[in-house]
Amino acid sequence: MDLILKSARLLDADRLSTDIGIKNGKIVTIEPDLAAQGETIDLGGRLVSPGFVETHIHLDKSCILDRCTSDRGDLEEAIGEVAKAKKAFTPEDVHARATRTLEKAILQGTTHMRTHLEVDPVVGLRSLEGVQPLIKGYAWAIDLEICVFPQEGLLNNPGTDELMVEGLKQGCRVVGAAPYTDSNPPGQIDRVFEMAREFDVDIDMHLDFGPTTDGMDVDHVCRRTDQYKYGGRVAIGHVTKLCGAGVALTVLPSTDLFLMGRHHKHDHNSTRGVVPAHKLINHGVNCSLSSNNVLNPFTPFGDCSLMRMANLYANIAQVGKRTDMRACFDMITRRPAQLMRLKDYGVAIGKSADLVVLDATDPEMAVAELVPVLYAFKRGRRTFTRAPAELRRPR
Repeated sequence: MDLILKSARLLDADRLSTDIGIKNGKIVTIEPDLAAQGETIDLGGRLVSPGFVETHIHLDKSCILDRCTSDRGDLEEAIGEVAKAKKAFTPEDVHARATRTLEKAILQGTTHMRTHLEVDPVVGLRSLEGVQPLIKGYAWAIDLEICVFPQEGLLNNPGTDELMVEGLKQGCRVVGAAPYTDSNPPGQIDRVFEMAREFDVDIDMHLDFGPTTDGMDVDHVCRRTDQYKYGGRVAIGHVTKLCGAGVALTVLPSTDLFLMGRHHKHDHNSTRGVVPAHKLINHGVNCSLSSNNVLNPFTPFGDCSLMRMANLYANIAQVGKRTDMRACFDMITRRPAQLMRLKDYGVAIGKSADLVVLDATDPEMAVAELVPVLYAFKRGRRTFTRAPAELRRPR
C-alpha cells in the first residue's frame, strides 16, 4: 500500500472504526485491522469524508477590499465597485489573488472547485489568463474548472458574447449567466443555452437575486432545461426569491446575508435572503452550499471554509433536526459533487482517494461544532496537515 489510514470513522458506517488502504491514488480496500505495509496514519477514530466541493466562487475578484468601498453594502454598489476595479486587472494581479484564495480553500479541505470568471469588454480575457494556469499548477491538490459568465449583461453589452465564446474555445467547461443585469433576461438565458449546446458544456447561472418574487427567471430556465434535455447539467445560484427539470440550486449564505434586506426603510424585521435549501431537498431538488465571494464588496470577509458555510447555513435556517444537520454536510460534499457530475467521488473501493479527515466522529457534530479539517488527500497524496489544538495545562 502507498498509504493506510488506520482507525477511520466513515460517514454512513456504525460507530466502529475501520482502515482505508490506498494505492496509486485509489482506495483499494476498506476493512478493519488491515494487514498491509505502507505509510500509516492513525486517525484515532476520526471522521473521514470525501473532500469538500466548492461549486460557486469568484477567484478573479477575490481579495480586492483594498481597492473598493463597501459603504451601502448593496448589490448595485458591489457591481459598480468591482466594475471600476477590474479595469486595472492584469493577468498577473488576478493570478496572485486567485492563488491566495485557492490555497485558502485547499487548506480548508476543498478538493474540487468551480470558479466563475467575468468576461466583458472591460476586463477582456485577462482574468481567464490569470486563473487558467492554476488548473495545472494546483492539480496536485484540487480539481479546478472554470465557468465564464457576463456579470454586467450580455445582450446589452456588445463584445461580451464573443469573449464568452472565446473562453469556451479555450477550454472553459461551464457557461454562466446573470440575467438580472441584462436588458433582456430571457434572451440572455436563451443565448447561454445556445452556447452550452454548441460547446457541449454545463450551465451555471446567477439567478433571481432580489427581495421579492417579481420578474423571476427560474421558470424560463426550467422550460429550456426540459426543452433541450439538459437535466442534471444546469445549476442556479442565489435564487434569494423563492426545481424541477433537473436544475440544481446553490445557496450562498454569506453573500446573500450580507447583501439582502437592505431595501427596508426601518431598522427592524429585516428579511434574510437565504433559501431554505434543506427543505427543498425533501422535494427532490439537488442543493449545495458555497462561498461565492471572498474579501470584496459582495462579501467583505471569508476564509474559504465550506464547513463554516454549512454551520452558518444551519444557524440561519434554524436547523436542529439531526437529519437536517446531516443534509448541511451533504450540501458541501456529495450533493455539489452530483451538481458537478463528479463520477470518481466518494469513500468507496475504486474511487479516487480525495479525502479529508475531520476532528469529529460524525458529520452532524462536525457541522454543529464547526470542527477543523486535520488532513486532506488528493489522489492519495497528503496535501496538508493541521495539528489539533492542545491545552497546555499547568504542571
